[in-house]
Amino acid sequence: MELYTSFLLLSLTSFFTLINPLAIMPIFMSMTADLESQKKVHTARKAVVVSFFLLLIFSTTGEWLFHFFNISINSLKIVGGIIFILMGQDMLQARLVRTKVDKADVDTYVNDISITPLAIPMICGPGAITNGIVLMESTTNIMEKVILIFVIAVVLMLTYIVLVNSTTIYRWIGPTGNNVLMRLMGLIVMVIAIEFMVSGITPIIRQILKL
Repeated sequence: MELYTSFLLLSLTSFFTLINPLAIMPIFMSMTADLESQKKVHTARKAVVVSFFLLLIFSTTGEWLFHFFNISINSLKIVGGIIFILMGQDMLQARLVRTKVDKADVDTYVNDISITPLAIPMICGPGAITNGIVLMESTTNIMEKVILIFVIAVVLMLTYIVLVNSTTIYRWIGPTGNNVLMRLMGLIVMVIAIEFMVSGITPIIRQILKL
C-alpha cells in the first residue's frame, strides 16, 4: 500500500506541475476573451478530452515505441530530465507566451484553439508526454497502471476546472500570486528533472563500468 501511495503522489505531483493549469490559465483567458461563456466551456472541455486520449495513447504505447525504435528507458529519462529543466527554468522566470488569433469565425476558432495550441502543446506537451511514458514504463503491475491513468484523468479534470473558472481564480490570486505559484511549480519540475536524470544516468554508468 505504501508503494502505491508513493507512486500515486509522484504521478500526481509530476503531472500537475508539468501540465501546470495555472500557467495555461492566463493564456486561455486571452485567447477566449471575446467568446461567450458556453464557448469557453466547450473550448476547455475539448482541449482536456483530446489531451487525455493523447496522453493515454503515448503512455500505453511507449514500451512498443521503445522496442520499435530501439530506445532505452534510461535514455528517455535523461532527455526527459533535460526537457523538464528547460521547462522549469521558464516557469521560474514566469514566462508566458500570448497567442494572437483570428476571431472572424468563432466555431472554427474554437475548434482550432482546442486542439492547437491548448491541447497540443500547452496541456499535452513534451514534458507531460515524456512523464507519462516514463512512469508507465516504470510500473510493475496492473494496479500501478490503473493508478497512473486515474492520475492523468484527475489532473486533467483539475485543469478543466481551472480553465472554466479562470477569470474568477485569476481575479482572486492576482498576477503576483499567479507568478509566485508558477515559480514554485518550476522549482518542483526542476527537482523532478534531476531525479529523472540521475535514475537514467546511473544504470548507464554502471553498465559502462560493469558494476
